[in-house]
Order: sequence, then C-alpha cells, then structure tokens
Amino acid sequence: MSDDDRERRVGHHADPRPPTDLFRSGRPDRFMLGLARLAARLEPLTARLGPGHPPPKPTEDLPVRVVRTERPASDVVVLTLAPVAPRTTLPAWQPGHHVDVVLDGGVVRQYSLNGDPSDRSRYRIAVRRIEGGLGSGLAHGLREGDVIGLRGPRNAFPFARAERYLFVAGGIGITPILPMVVAAHAAGLPYRLVYTGRSRSGMPFLDELPSGPDVFVRPDDEYGPPKAADLTRGHEPGTPVYVCGPAPLIAAVGALVPTGTPFYSERFSPPPVLDGRPFEIRLGRSGPVLPVEAHETALDVLLRVRPDTPYSCRQGFCGTCRVGLIEGDPDHRDRPTGGAPRNGGFTPCVSRAGEGERIVLDP
Repeated sequence: MSDDDRERRVGHHADPRPPTDLFRSGRPDRFMLGLARLAARLEPLTARLGPGHPPPKPTEDLPVRVVRTERPASDVVVLTLAPVAPRTTLPAWQPGHHVDVVLDGGVVRQYSLNGDPSDRSRYRIAVRRIEGGLGSGLAHGLREGDVIGLRGPRNAFPFARAERYLFVAGGIGITPILPMVVAAHAAGLPYRLVYTGRSRSGMPFLDELPSGPDVFVRPDDEYGPPKAADLTRGHEPGTPVYVCGPAPLIAAVGALVPTGTPFYSERFSPPPVLDGRPFEIRLGRSGPVLPVEAHETALDVLLRVRPDTPYSCRQGFCGTCRVGLIEGDPDHRDRPTGGAPRNGGFTPCVSRAGEGERIVLDP
C-alpha cells in the first residue's frame, strides 16, 4: 500500500488475535495464548541482553529502475520496478509484504508489493498522492528510467493459511489486499472481498479483481457511506479478517469481529497513543531534557527540536527513527520486522518510558 510521513496511511502492522482451537471452532487456542503470554513476559528481559553474536552489517540498498508508470486514478501512480543490474533476481515475497523505498534525498517510505509474487524479475507498488506529502510527492514525480533504492521485503501484514477469509479494503488499502485475494481465488478457497471507496474512478485495480459474487465493490457515491455491519455481513466466527484502510474503518470492523477470531489490520496512519503516560527524554548525557506528554510520542518531541530527525512508518517496525539508548528503562513497543535486533536502541515513534521517568537518548 502506500503513503507518507504521517500520511503513510498504511498503518498499523498486523494485529493478529490468537488462532482458534482446532477442536473447538471459534475459541482461542489455549496453548498459543499461553505462549503469547510467556513471550510478552520474556521480551522485556531479552531486550536488555546483547546479541549472542555480532549482528550482520546492513546490506546496501538494491538499485532498481522504474520501467513503467501507470495512473489508474487521478491521485494514484503505479510503479513497476526492475533491477538495474542485469540477470538479477529480486528477493522473494508473499502477499502482505512491503519494501522500503529510498527516494531522492534519502527519504524512506514503505509501500506494499502488489504484483505477482512468482515474478521475481520485477516489483510493483502503488502510491496515493497526499496533499503536502513529501514521500508521495517524490514518488509521483518519478519517471520511467529513474533509479531508486529498495530495502526488504519485510512482512508486517502476514497472510496466514486458513480455510476461508474475509477481506475488507478501503481506497488505496486494496494494495496489500489484492495479492491475498488473488492467492485465495487461485487456491479455490472460500473468501469474500468488500472494496470501498468514494467512487469507482478513484478505486485502483478494479480490472484486476477476480469476478464473481465473492467480490463486492462498494463505492460511496453508489451505496452511501458504509457501515461496519455492511462490510462484515455474512462473516462466520473463526474466519480470519484482513482489513486495510483508514483508521475509522479498521476500528469499526474490528469492533464487530468476535473474540478469538484472527484479525489482521494495516492502517493508513500512526496508531493513536491510547495508554500514554508523561515521561522525559534527555538528548545526550548533558543535553536538554524534553517532556513527552501523555498524548504524544517521543518522535513528536524530537521533531519539534530537530526537524531533520529521520523517520518513516511511525509504527515501530521499519527502524528508520531508532536512536541509541544511553540510560534508562524503556517500554519497548516496537516490533522490528525480520527479527532485527534492537541492539540497545530506542524507537521513539512508539516506545515510551514509565510515568515520570527519564531516559537518555543518543540521537
């Protein structure tokens, strides 16, 4: 999927609920629930430990060339990317994966892959233009022949095996959902897709959707604004739900999903701070002390004093904004993709500290 800074309305990486018990349909699996609780208790302890071996050095950006540009909607550009080096095979990916795209000036943004996973000679991404958005503006300015860098792919929206699915996509949220729908259709698995948008003219990839009663295209100008009950009608408890789109859409659908049903979401914007407590950050051992209010993130504060602070996803998985941690006991809330180690770092877009506590950063 796409989009920028605060606008990478590609929002929250997957928020899966516990898988259902194989023998008691619709109920959470007790073993997996226990495993999840154990992992949650161990993570704060293991995060303090150094890696058992030196972490691998980061690989260089993979240079790719824009070989095709398409504009299926007035504010959407679709970019097909191929390796610059001849006879180069792109890394394998699965539905739900995204890549970090390195644009002009080192600006990094995440966009979901939405082409054919079996074709490793090229990738395809789609970017919706956001008014005033730096990343989306740069992406829309690309022309065939331009060279950019890629990192990844990464998996923040996993497509799990299941017997059937419910997919809900809002606008550009169809981007990561499309490969999932195509895969389910090709496998002959029961599924239902509900694709919403303001009008058909602004809904990309309509011509690539499988045909049939399992696909419901629902533009607002034809059906009116959707209600969550319209989007989840016919959903059977236990059927995994995949939803991507604006935060209100995700929240509305999620509220109707029964407890114990797998629920996966990717949002367009940073998750709101719901349980924040005020704390402080110090920049270096002798630098200024900055208060972080309950409703804001440490990254918000850093950007006010250092506007050039790098960041991208604002959701705790890309690692762009991660800084060194000199002192303090942080509440790590990031979820690095690919098992990347924190290595004593702090991710200010989501991580925090206890109420009234102070952590010292090495930004």
